[in-house]
Amino acid sequence: MTPATHRDLPRLVDWVVVPALNLTVAFLVAGLVVLAIGENPLEAIAIMIRGALGYPEGIGFTLWYATDFVFTGLAVAVAFHAGLFNIGAEGQATLGGLGTVLVCLAFDGAPWWLVAPFALAAAMAFGAAWAFVPAWAQARRGSHIVITTIMFNYLAATLMVWLLVEVMGKPGAMSPESRSFSEPTRLPFLRDLVAPFGIDLGQSPLNPMVFVAALAALFVWVLIWRTRLGFEIRTVGANPRAAVHGGIDPAHVTIVAMLISGGLAGLLAVNEVMGTQHRLLIEFVAGAGFVGIAVALMGRSHPVGVVLAALLFGILYQGGAELAFEKPKISRDMIVVIQALVILFAGALEHMFRPALVRLFAPGRERAR
Repeated sequence: MTPATHRDLPRLVDWVVVPALNLTVAFLVAGLVVLAIGENPLEAIAIMIRGALGYPEGIGFTLWYATDFVFTGLAVAVAFHAGLFNIGAEGQATLGGLGTVLVCLAFDGAPWWLVAPFALAAAMAFGAAWAFVPAWAQARRGSHIVITTIMFNYLAATLMVWLLVEVMGKPGAMSPESRSFSEPTRLPFLRDLVAPFGIDLGQSPLNPMVFVAALAALFVWVLIWRTRLGFEIRTVGANPRAAVHGGIDPAHVTIVAMLISGGLAGLLAVNEVMGTQHRLLIEFVAGAGFVGIAVALMGRSHPVGVVLAALLFGILYQGGAELAFEKPKISRDMIVVIQALVILFAGALEHMFRPALVRLFAPGRERAR
């Protein structure tokens, strides 16, 4: 008997019921973990939701986290459509940070609205460039994209340490970092823009990159479902042999899809470097590239799903910080466990309930198989 696939279920069940069921089970298991350490799971959930969505500052932090996850989730999703598993968004975003800071330091003192287009272009170019070698190795030499992108994550981290220690390091700094660029070149915080309207976002680092993330999601939707290139990407991802018979070059599509994927991952750096840190730090990506994998899986590689999944992880990050503060027994490590459970059930065990759902919602297809 062949395993159940997404084609065996109605679209509504596949896109809504399956993720909701996986997410519910993940939180039930997480609730048992919280209960095991002597805390009330319902109270913990209430604190997380209130901390993430219960007041303007919390909403601002949630959207700021989600902005990072949208970029990396879209990056992984584009690669998924081409049949590629891009594990390298972490390294691609890291190199995007290098491109961003080089532009900001070169135009230091210029107004942000003048620098931002160049910073966006540089972040995308550096992220795409870091994805090129794994893409070329996969397309032309048969190297596995998972292995090469993981290797390039470590290479990116090593390169960044060398640059910030030996080349770009700020003299006298306690840790490896570049010098800061001046205030006019920094992206404005939305808290300053909405304050005159009586909206208090507190110390939220939310900045205009949240709108760029929305535009990136729209771009990916148009690319994948409304362009010839998107059709070629989906065809290669579904059946490379059929693509060849249709006159499509899978190697070319592989390289182009990975370049787009790396460019999207690189955009995260503008949110972090130009919008928040105002300098280049080691490990500023902080695992967002790996979270993007879970976001793409939960979102079914669709831009709308990616945005919703990114918001969920934004809630987990911001609400988890509030929960760790109010409930000392639930440490930050426990929040990581909850996030890991969501990733486990949304990713590795994503198909666990699918056979039962096929029998329930599509019994005719079950008998046919």
